[in-house]
Amino acid sequence: MNQQKSYRSSFILLTTLFFLWGFITVLVDSLVPRLRELFTLSYAQAIMVQFAFFGAYFILSVPASYILSKIGYKKGIILGLGTMALGCLLFYPAASYRIFGIFILAYFILAGGITILQVAANPFVAVLGSEEGASSRLNLSQAFNSLGTAIAPAVGALFILSDKIKTKDEITILTESAKEAYLANEASAVQKPFLGLAVFIILIAAIFFFAKLPKLMSENASGSLADDLKQYILAFKQKNLMLGVLGIFFYVGAEVSIGSFLVNYFQEMNMVPLIRENSTLMNIADTVAKIFFKSLDGADDKALLGIFVIFYWSGAMIGRFVGSYLTKVMRPGKVLGIFATMAIALIVISISTTGLISMWSILAVGLFNSIMFPTIFTLAIDGVGELKPKGSGLLCMAIVGGAIIPLICGGLIDTIGFKLAFLFITICYGYILWYGYKNSKKITL
Repeated sequence: MNQQKSYRSSFILLTTLFFLWGFITVLVDSLVPRLRELFTLSYAQAIMVQFAFFGAYFILSVPASYILSKIGYKKGIILGLGTMALGCLLFYPAASYRIFGIFILAYFILAGGITILQVAANPFVAVLGSEEGASSRLNLSQAFNSLGTAIAPAVGALFILSDKIKTKDEITILTESAKEAYLANEASAVQKPFLGLAVFIILIAAIFFFAKLPKLMSENASGSLADDLKQYILAFKQKNLMLGVLGIFFYVGAEVSIGSFLVNYFQEMNMVPLIRENSTLMNIADTVAKIFFKSLDGADDKALLGIFVIFYWSGAMIGRFVGSYLTKVMRPGKVLGIFATMAIALIVISISTTGLISMWSILAVGLFNSIMFPTIFTLAIDGVGELKPKGSGLLCMAIVGGAIIPLICGGLIDTIGFKLAFLFITICYGYILWYGYKNSKKITL
């Protein structure tokens, strides 16, 4: 009974981390259209912020796994939170001096902290109870991750995208006092959300410092770096694990590509007049704004469009609660295949139509993204035994798909437009469909 209570308390505490990094990951999306205008960037250049953010997963996931094996998961979580707080604080000078390079550095450090948390928390939740319930538990934790991703677009739209950005030429013709006031206001729009996040992260780190987490996996290992590398070589030989690594790569790349470009996609389709003419949609937008004590009066069009990105990420949240149940009563691989098929169908509908049908169909993809990460993750590490921590490091490293795929997609948008670029994303979901089918005979995870 005491062990079950300990597991439950630890699960609740760890789930707060899923919420936190989900919120921050999507808040990053809000800065893509803003930085694109601020620094006059192409889509491919603007998506470099995502390249820096998700590139950290590729560079740091394996080192993070090694560090965690030495210092333990609790200290690793505190280290990850501290690194995240540092990244958030760097947004202050980045916004003050309007230097793109500091923004990139802040993104990388912030993502580095999240990487450490991902490597620690995902396998921890997976083994925090019965093996049969691993997929269900991870889906439930990821549902709270999606709660963070559902709230973040509203915060980004109302606090980061709401004011109109002036071009460099427009700033040049301002009087010195007007220029200083404008730049201070621009900096504040970015600084306040991330300073608030830094304070919140430090508080969470303090809670973990005093918390007691059960020791479930091998920690404080005495093996050498050579022994650690041997374990990674063994992990590389696990065929289904490596196929899962590729699955995570394509899933994260597809999800981030869509989420990052939604505001610009809706701008391209000239959705603002259609939304303003629809009283129901305007009531939704106004209600969301009021929840955060903000108004859309005089706000930039990007703020209005950004609010509807909520439906993309909240769909993922709803889908994960549903998925937590479905993966209990159905084979997880089969559920994964069905959801990937639906994602492909909705993208095809969006690029084949216009107006509200196109908008709502692409937003609905979020619902079917929902169970992909936790299901691929648990299918991939199933049966690898003591290699789970190393497998987790490799799977988290594959989150670099969020850097590579959006960069390719941004280049395609610059050359052939949104519709054909989004067709490229269906290839990613096609692989996930195949991986789900391949693992559809697995009953327990």
